[in-house]
Amino acid sequence: MDSIFFLIFRRMRVPLLALLLVYAVAMVGLMAIPGEDDAGNPIRLSFFDAFYFVSYTATTIGYGEIPYPLTHAQRIWASFCVYATVIVWLYSIGSLIALLQDKTLQRAIQERRFAKRVRGMHEPFYLICGYGQTGSGLVRALTDRGQRVVVLDNNAERVNLLKLENLREYVPALRADVRRPDYLLLAGLRLPSCRGVLALTSDNEVNLKVALAAKLMQPRATVICRADSHEVEANMASFGTDYIYDPFDIFALYFATALESRCLTLLVDWLGELRGSALPDPVQPPTHGLWVVCGYGRFGKALYEHLKEQDIELVVVEARPERTGRPDCHFVHGPGTEADTLEAAGIHRAVGLIAGTNNDANNLSIVMTAKALNPGLFTVMRENHLMNRELFEAVGADILMHPSLIVAQRIRMLLTAPLLTEFVDYARFEDDAWACELISRIAALAHERVPDVWQVQIDAEGAYALLTVRREEPLPKIGDLLRDPRDRGCRLPAIVLMRRRDHSRTLLPALDERLREGDQLLFCGLPSAHSGMLWTLQNTHALSYVLHGESPPRGIIWSWLLRRQRRRAAARAAAGAEANAGAKRAPDALPRDCD
Repeated sequence: MDSIFFLIFRRMRVPLLALLLVYAVAMVGLMAIPGEDDAGNPIRLSFFDAFYFVSYTATTIGYGEIPYPLTHAQRIWASFCVYATVIVWLYSIGSLIALLQDKTLQRAIQERRFAKRVRGMHEPFYLICGYGQTGSGLVRALTDRGQRVVVLDNNAERVNLLKLENLREYVPALRADVRRPDYLLLAGLRLPSCRGVLALTSDNEVNLKVALAAKLMQPRATVICRADSHEVEANMASFGTDYIYDPFDIFALYFATALESRCLTLLVDWLGELRGSALPDPVQPPTHGLWVVCGYGRFGKALYEHLKEQDIELVVVEARPERTGRPDCHFVHGPGTEADTLEAAGIHRAVGLIAGTNNDANNLSIVMTAKALNPGLFTVMRENHLMNRELFEAVGADILMHPSLIVAQRIRMLLTAPLLTEFVDYARFEDDAWACELISRIAALAHERVPDVWQVQIDAEGAYALLTVRREEPLPKIGDLLRDPRDRGCRLPAIVLMRRRDHSRTLLPALDERLREGDQLLFCGLPSAHSGMLWTLQNTHALSYVLHGESPPRGIIWSWLLRRQRRRAAARAAAGAEANAGAKRAPDALPRDCD
């Protein structure tokens, strides 16, 4: 705010001084030149009369001569005042219009308005640095779940596009150089509500500087970065960056898993997609035979390192081996866009092709040429820019790999349901039959739509009702959370995927296990199950109905009537109390699935 006032007064200093000087000279002249009243007696204008006269004549309004008609000398001086004040007013107004159009002032006002909106956000938020392909997808996914975000980007066009987006939550955005720490502070880095910083630009060095500044100025904030260089990843990890995502390594691991465990790959696809979208089709790449990898850059090297551990024959095609290096397997020097190069790589007997260069036009040409030579190829394509999505879909590749979307999906999984990332990591140690069985359960539950994934923590915030009734009885079982609060005999359409207790993780825990305070549970199911479970966890009356089949009365009078009724019932049953002393209540059966 101080900078705005300083800029205004500095730019308007000369016009204001000119106005003061002209008004002062005009008023002094009117006060010094004698006039006459109606009787012809000499008079002089007072300070107020002079100021009032100059004020309305300067604006050419012209109310008349007050308080008495002016003399010829006064009219000559008044004529001079009119021209002088009009000119100085025109100069001042022109200077003011130029000031309002000044980029520096507009920038200062934008920064002040942005900082005010950020300080007014009392909900937890994430600071996203970079509104490119990764940041835009992540902003929409987070706001759709009701989470707040703040965006910084150095591209004014991207910031303007963000303001035009139809998002569920308002997103404060500012065009700023994210490498400057003062802009990170302006975006609320040190505010208590700032949960974390996400460095998602396409420049590794910029992401490195953002991560370093965030860790130095706000050590408690979670820092998540994108990096596609192992050297930069090591540098980020050296000062404690919490999460580092390399899109090429992520996809290489995903593709290697698809070759070994197809059901696990499908499970990851289903749980990682946006809720409500159609379930993706299973990916079934050939596990035996020749694979041709076109492009030995960062993407090609990551795939090569993972695929060479498999029992797969590999041939690498690279146009610039002097820059990328040569692999240990069979190597062909060439662009891969020509039929001669692909034939030298054995495309006729190949079962799969990977077009992984950093040029979308070359990748499209590689796939089209290869399919013309071998129509039965399984093709994997790297898509560098989303603007070419229609072209890639027209080619009909079996797997499309987009680095920005991969990073956005992983970060979205981490922020919306942190346990989901751990579940995927632990599920990799299970066999394919275990994943196939879970896939069949989810398919029967989801009805061809991606299920909702959520997590529950048994604490005062996440399970208020459970901890409220704990004073009277032990915590319920996991299966009790799956009871429908509208009909406790029916099961909610949900599956418990994992339970985290202290430092242990249990996949698909048994429903008859009793909960403990501090447990964290991961569920997947329909959105109706999510809302029903939240009602059970937060409402004591819904929880009482789910556990005991009855809801306690509300209010003092109804509670007193219930206690009185119970005392009378106990008195009537006193005669048979001795006979029923050894009877025990049978435990409730687990809820059943209801249509």
